[in-house]
Amino acid sequence: MFLILCRRRRRRLIGRGGVAAMGCASSKQVQRRPPGYEEPAVLAAQTAFTVNEVEALRELYNKMSHSIIKDGLIHKEEFQFALFRNSRKVNLFADRVCSRSVLVFDLFDLKRDGVIEFGEFVRSLSVFHPKAPKSEKTAFAFKLYDLRGTGYIEKEELREMVLALLDESDLRLSESAVEAIVDNTFSQADSNGDGRIDLEEWEEFVKANPASLRNMSLPYLQDITMAFPSFVVHSEALD
Repeated sequence: MFLILCRRRRRRLIGRGGVAAMGCASSKQVQRRPPGYEEPAVLAAQTAFTVNEVEALRELYNKMSHSIIKDGLIHKEEFQFALFRNSRKVNLFADRVCSRSVLVFDLFDLKRDGVIEFGEFVRSLSVFHPKAPKSEKTAFAFKLYDLRGTGYIEKEELREMVLALLDESDLRLSESAVEAIVDNTFSQADSNGDGRIDLEEWEEFVKANPASLRNMSLPYLQDITMAFPSFVVHSEALD
């Protein structure tokens, strides 16, 4: 008798569109997670960010990952668009024409699959957090200066970075002054005198010259807004 009543009730629901309604309701409850999704609590435990900061970065990431290609992932074009949309100058994160172009995009693309997932975005940004370990900042800075990806910082690479930093700060120095900065840095950092700086030499140089990492800390990462922060000091804010 109970089974008969259940069947009759089921027929009445179908006739009234009950099953369809129930299906819609259940589908609304199941939200599809974007590609590469990671729980904020997990990312907060593995980075310098708090859970609230990670959630704020999620909103920022969503805006970036839907700016051009709406697939929930940050592509190179979207990354560059967010960084340089209002910039008039070439800065530290622009393409450099060299034998082996090393971009900041590549440093963020930890999986080397051509896109930046949310976890990669948060972990890479964490290096710039004021509370991030100095060792992480030192290693990341070395990769930035090693423009050709050879495992060494060479004079020409250092010169390019010095010029980019000066340009970002709207400073103009003579060619001889720039060369003096480069030569002085090498005289301090290149301890074995082989004409290039390896990671161990760079670490020792940073210990003696902590100001060399000043661009590796962005205080406003502790107060994240919906405007995408440029990673370079004095760059223009987005609308």
